[in-house]
Amino acid sequence: ETPDDIAAIADQLAWIPTPPPKALDPFLLHFLEVGQGVRAALNATSSYRRMELIERPIHRLEQLRTGLTAESPLIATTYGEVVDRWLRILETAHRTLEEQAQASREVPQVYLPGPPLDPETAGDRFKGRVDLFREIETLVLSDQRPVLLLYGGRRTGKTSALKYLPRCIGPEVLPLLVDCQAIAQATTLVGLADELAEQIVKSARRARNFNLPYPDRYALRQDPFIALQRWMDKVENAVGDRTLLLCLDEFERLNEVVQATGSRVPLNFLRHVMQHRPRWTLLFSGSHLLDELPPYWSDYLINTRSLRVSYLSEEDARALIRQPVEDFPEIYDDEAVEAIIHLTRGQPYLIQLACYELVERLNREGRRWVEREDVEAVVPVLFERGQMYFWEFWNLSLTPEQREVLRALVQGGEVREEMKAVADRLVVKEVLDRADDTYRFQVPLIRRWVEQKVGI
Repeated sequence: ETPDDIAAIADQLAWIPTPPPKALDPFLLHFLEVGQGVRAALNATSSYRRMELIERPIHRLEQLRTGLTAESPLIATTYGEVVDRWLRILETAHRTLEEQAQASREVPQVYLPGPPLDPETAGDRFKGRVDLFREIETLVLSDQRPVLLLYGGRRTGKTSALKYLPRCIGPEVLPLLVDCQAIAQATTLVGLADELAEQIVKSARRARNFNLPYPDRYALRQDPFIALQRWMDKVENAVGDRTLLLCLDEFERLNEVVQATGSRVPLNFLRHVMQHRPRWTLLFSGSHLLDELPPYWSDYLINTRSLRVSYLSEEDARALIRQPVEDFPEIYDDEAVEAIIHLTRGQPYLIQLACYELVERLNREGRRWVEREDVEAVVPVLFERGQMYFWEFWNLSLTPEQREVLRALVQGGEVREEMKAVADRLVVKEVLDRADDTYRFQVPLIRRWVEQKVGI
């Protein structure tokens, strides 16, 4: 009768193992997930967060209600009554929480510094990249379709852009997002081919609600990539005249597959798709330029069109700061907004991180207005909370020679003549700007972190 009763279901069904036995009624699992979602919502620390989290089990119940139309009348009636009753309880709770959130002086915490944004959970928080989506769509639908290379620094929003791609390009294109980090876990070619097909099928369902066939499992075990070629014929027939855009996110992880299997067959397969399947366009997404990859990649990434994912425009950065979601309250002084943009240069992760900490600061102090001084005050917190981002920047994105150049710059020195080629490389990587013979950091917040790193 209450949300607490629904949350208690999570404890009552806690005996269900993972993975569950095949004989188990699948609806018990659905109700377990809903109960866990409601419990998480009730344990949230603010009315706004409780309201936001309870929307997920409501959405899950709506999906269940839709799915019941395909079940037998007995099952539809039995479980339908439970679903409808739970929906009424949670929708009433949602309205109550919404009223409490509006009455509170608390600023809703809606910023998401962390994993890539997903349309199902992040909604309209993704800002900008309109030109990028337009260019991708134009190239994919052109008569001479190039191989696309989407590249940019860490946490610039490449994966988020790929997740939002189905919403931002026309239905003539079916984007198929593949996470190469997951594929790289495969230690055999059969395992890799199976995981690739599995992700493509799930992505088609998520992107355009297409139910693609699965490849023949026996054929996969016999000769995995020949089986995938046969399967791709069936996929093309299933999608009609649409163009298939295969997006390989973090494609550099395929290096690990080459090392683990001792074979370049997966790369040969991709090259065959590029050359002999005109219905398919390949998009490789990563943080490395071609000349930073192992030499053998030059045999595969031929005639690529490079698309850089860089900083947000000032207009999009302001939209992310001031209106991350619809009806977000006005909390920023104009000078505070300019300070955030200056510090971050429009880097989307750093904007999310800064705004998250600013909202936390307001709520701790019971205020509703951010001033320039607040932006300056949270800088040390950004270094602490964003330590993984800065660690990755310093240790994974830079060579020892590039780190030496940055140390020299923050210590007030000039770049020595023999190091200018290294500094110019940092310009290409969007770490530094160059005006004549003077170099400076593109992102002031990164300069300040490096200053702290070297003890200035």
